Amino acid sequence: MRFAAFTHRDRRRVAVVEEDGTLFPLPGVTSLTDLIARSDGLPGLLAAGALDVPPGPHVSRVRLLPPLRPASVRDFVTFEEHVEGVRRSVEGTGGVPEQWYAAPTFYFTNPHAIYGPGDGIPVPPGSAALDFELEVAAVIGREGRDLTPGQARDHIVGYTVLNDWSARDLQGAEMKVGLGPCKGKDTATSLGPYLVTADELEPYRDADGFLRLALGAGVNGVTVGKDLLSHMSWTFEEMTAYASRGTRVVPGDVLASGTCGNGGCLAELWGRRGERTPPPLKPGDTVTLTVEALGTLTNTVVPGAEPVPLPAGRRRPRDRP
Repeated sequence: MRFAAFTHRDRRRVAVVEEDGTLFPLPGVTSLTDLIARSDGLPGLLAAGALDVPPGPHVSRVRLLPPLRPASVRDFVTFEEHVEGVRRSVEGTGGVPEQWYAAPTFYFTNPHAIYGPGDGIPVPPGSAALDFELEVAAVIGREGRDLTPGQARDHIVGYTVLNDWSARDLQGAEMKVGLGPCKGKDTATSLGPYLVTADELEPYRDADGFLRLALGAGVNGVTVGKDLLSHMSWTFEEMTAYASRGTRVVPGDVLASGTCGNGGCLAELWGRRGERTPPPLKPGDTVTLTVEALGTLTNTVVPGAEPVPLPAGRRRPRDRP
């Protein structure tokens, strides 16, 4: 089952999306995030979407919104090939650190900077090296903590396409402090076009538990990357178990796969080629990310704000009381 959030005639709605693009709006539902929380898992969400309701407009006649407003966004890094290329590009080093293999590392990104399909993505203030990142995100449907991977499967309600927009110049500078990425990832994450329920993807699961989905990325109609989601080094269930270790995952949490390899972002290509080819994104560039069974997420870069100037850090006295 596919769910969409949209606006039509100044009304915010949530609908089930049929294969032909017809929307079936759910009565009284204006937030998929709230519906997921009330449903307490996949069976409840499927029951809510199975209501007998009249058809609404075609998806081409509405403005799609992000399918949900996440409670939090954890972005993992689970593709070796991506790590190799981006470390060379951003940090000037090569290879994969041995510690990377110990656990599915993630960082928290900004849940207040979520964009939907077709939205303009502003250039981050002060950046001249904007990049896209092709990812798939799992959405949590039930609260849990200290989960095993087996238990975690029942806590994943669905999946969507995610673009982790990245200011590579800001990211490279701030990671030298040891706390990045921060502002390099802070201004935009786009989700969509739909939330596809987890049961729809079971036919794509391989013998090792990975989802074998074809991934593709293009800039201005030119393909720059292709990969398979099954090249991840951890499954989404293992990522969810790790995210829940010593804390909670809650309905509406988004757990992103991290960027795929083989051109899942420009920085990986820059690192492998030793030059910025293709060039960083600029206003007017359109990025199209396609994931088998999940759909296509398209956004165009637009001009951003100028950075508000701040002073450099002061060297303060160290006298003690």
